Amino acid sequence: MKLKLGYQALIAQAMSQIDTLSLEQAQKLMDDKNTLFVDIRDIRELEREGMIPNALHAPRGMLEFWVDPDSPYYKPVFGEGKRLVLYCASAWRSALATETLQRMGVPGICHLEGGFTAWKKAELPVAEKHSKPHLG
Repeated sequence: MKLKLGYQALIAQAMSQIDTLSLEQAQKLMDDKNTLFVDIRDIRELEREGMIPNALHAPRGMLEFWVDPDSPYYKPVFGEGKRLVLYCASAWRSALATETLQRMGVPGICHLEGGFTAWKKAELPVAEKHSKPHLG
């Protein structure tokens, strides 16, 4: 079976529509109170690899529901007006998720170039243990 539009085309299309932060830009925002890093990877990836310190874990499968105030699954942290920096392992899922949230009207949304794999390769800070923050 040949797909009309494969994953690579979807990612390329998303990348042309969204903002991407370099590792250097993202690192400068780590202590910015108006920026929230959002890890959209599966919980098993976080447990295995760690995560960016103080990032919020929002599984990719729940993201649209967590950001929409009309959803029964809405998380108020997404309505605080912070810049959201999404990331996954390699910036594929985060590109697609960023494009989707942008289409939903979420302001200040971007994603991390190269994802968590690039972050770790650059030896940037990693929180080895995932602790579940209170989402309000």
